[in-house]
Amino acid sequence: MAANRLDLYVPEPLGRPGDTPSFGDLHLSAPGEIRRPDTREKEANMRDLPYGLIRVLDDEGHAVGPWAPHIPIEVLHKGLRAMLLSRAVDERFFRAHRQGKTSFYMKSTGEEAIGVAQSLMLGKGDMCFPTYRMLAWLMARDYPLAAYANHIFSNEKDPLQGRQLPILFSAKDYGFYSLSGNLGSRYGHAVGWAMASAYKNDDKIAIAYVGDGTTAEGNFHEALTFASVYHAPCILCVTNNQWAISSFSGIAGANETTFAAKGIAYGLPSLRVDGNDFLAVWAATEWAAQRARANMGATLIELFTYRVEGHSTSDDPTKYRPADEASAWPLGDPVERLKQHLIALGEWDEGRHTALIESLAEEVKAAIKQGEAIGTLGKSKPPVSEMFEDVFAEPDWRIIEQRKQVMEG
Repeated sequence: MAANRLDLYVPEPLGRPGDTPSFGDLHLSAPGEIRRPDTREKEANMRDLPYGLIRVLDDEGHAVGPWAPHIPIEVLHKGLRAMLLSRAVDERFFRAHRQGKTSFYMKSTGEEAIGVAQSLMLGKGDMCFPTYRMLAWLMARDYPLAAYANHIFSNEKDPLQGRQLPILFSAKDYGFYSLSGNLGSRYGHAVGWAMASAYKNDDKIAIAYVGDGTTAEGNFHEALTFASVYHAPCILCVTNNQWAISSFSGIAGANETTFAAKGIAYGLPSLRVDGNDFLAVWAATEWAAQRARANMGATLIELFTYRVEGHSTSDDPTKYRPADEASAWPLGDPVERLKQHLIALGEWDEGRHTALIESLAEEVKAAIKQGEAIGTLGKSKPPVSEMFEDVFAEPDWRIIEQRKQVMEG
């Protein structure tokens, strides 16, 4: 009897270029449907949560269900402003790249609710270990636009002295740990930072991010192991925006189970959240932060969203997905949804929204002009001597000699 022939399975996305975009296979929980357990609940009693989707805003912009948070109106206004500012910054600096003024850029369009909601919800002393689509975190904390422009242009006033690729930021005073192109490396750093906070009996927690693609790397699983074993006070986020650089999330296992469900194997409470719902992101983060501060350990959160633009200025998404797929995303635009919520509360209107967009555009334009006055790519550079600074706490003889050679040569 002949043996059955084996076939290698290779997952395929729902659509390729030229196809009609469809997300009909997604199971989306209704707004308000998912239960909200007590923050001190045992993980073993919450293993249904990774398979649902925490949503708060309904189609009319009303907050419904047990996860609906109590957020002051002024904070909602600040959140909307920071999201719109992030989008305006992305648009202008992407254009600057096309004009040859910077070497590289990455947009975060469609993911602004994540960075803003979590930045505003967490404390000033808590530390964010970001991915490169977290500009919104900085905008929510009023990071100076002029400093941002100088970094993107890699000019003489670059706050990182030209030591990092544009978009790979470090801003300790804003709770923003240095970025790395190797995203998984920061997951372990976040867990270690959180463990150190607990070891010192401090009250600060960490929050870290990776994309869906990075969950297939060893760093992700190593970090979850340490977070689980040592009850690290941290929030570990997976930004599932459906696409890694040019491979869809199924390559990292999205077709088999949710990314939130990966936490079950490590005994970590895990939530799956509508990443385009500002209120849902806030509520889940608040729940996880309360748990961490109560010495209940880490939480894994899958932030379910969509990358509207290309991976970076080096990427053309029309080569691997339907050109209009973003418009078919069933969870909408995070900016529009928060705007609709404020309008439903009687706290916003279209006229004020338009005026704010115009005002922010002028603010970004002014910052770009400031940066351009100092210099854009190749027109202005940090002093060469900067390369010898911040290498050792006390420069050794080799650094001293090398610096002398450069300065004299």
